[in-house]
Amino acid sequence: MPRSPLALAALASVAVPGLDVYDVLRSPHSDSDFDVVIVKDATGRRWVVRAPKRATAGAALEAEKGLLISLARAKEAGLIDFEVPHPAGAAPLTEGGRAVVYSEVPGAPLVLASLQPGPGLTAALGRTIAQIHELPASLIEDQGLAAYGAEEYRERRMAELDAGIQTGKVPPRLANRWERQLENVSWWRFEPTVVHGDMGEHQFMVSDGHITGVVDWMDARVADPADDLAWLVASASSDVIDTITEAYTAGRREVRDPHLLDRARLASEMALLRWLMYGVRTDNADVIGDGEGMLLDLEALLFDDA
Repeated sequence: MPRSPLALAALASVAVPGLDVYDVLRSPHSDSDFDVVIVKDATGRRWVVRAPKRATAGAALEAEKGLLISLARAKEAGLIDFEVPHPAGAAPLTEGGRAVVYSEVPGAPLVLASLQPGPGLTAALGRTIAQIHELPASLIEDQGLAAYGAEEYRERRMAELDAGIQTGKVPPRLANRWERQLENVSWWRFEPTVVHGDMGEHQFMVSDGHITGVVDWMDARVADPADDLAWLVASASSDVIDTITEAYTAGRREVRDPHLLDRARLASEMALLRWLMYGVRTDNADVIGDGEGMLLDLEALLFDDA
């Protein structure tokens, strides 16, 4: 049962001694794993309160808490130039686990449709993603978070596809397309990097044409850098993508990855498969139906107009 905003505000007062809650606002970041609200104190400062709905989400929340502390140190060292949420305290939940309170990162969520090619915010987005991918892998590994080699990651993707095919719900033409791409080993000779793992418009905070912060780090890992570009190749125009990748490449020390966008496109397509499999695992007929419909739409887009 979802916790009320007032209950979450009370948790904030426990987690941060001296926090005098003046107002409570709903957050767009509430989902199936977390109850989230934004509270304002008497000075007008805003805080984010996040409480897990299940034990696995609670474990991810605790891991993120340590990672955010390390990311704050990375900013102090000049490795990144954007803010991340700062954990300010935690309060125990009666059913187990803890709610965590963060200082809110300034700015408003990025609006992808507003991006224009050329210098400015669009190029800044590419530089920001590059900064994340240039972080040392130890930052992730020291928190006990997942770290994958390139071949290991390809095998994980193949296992995902095999599991999807076994359901009988993946259109054969899509399955064949993904299988060919996964078996093309030349695509998968990449250098694993720190990745955010859940990038989208709501994860980038923007103010006055600048990226002020990046939020929602619970899926961070060492893996394929293409994962952090998947949302862009799925939604952004080609000229915007050109600006982003040009700025991104300039910010990376690694030799250019010729199949970065190929894998990003594959990752964006297989995200629909993962949504379907989430429905299968949770026995959620609505999610399964939604996933099947999206896969059929993708198949029509890729093949029926070819």
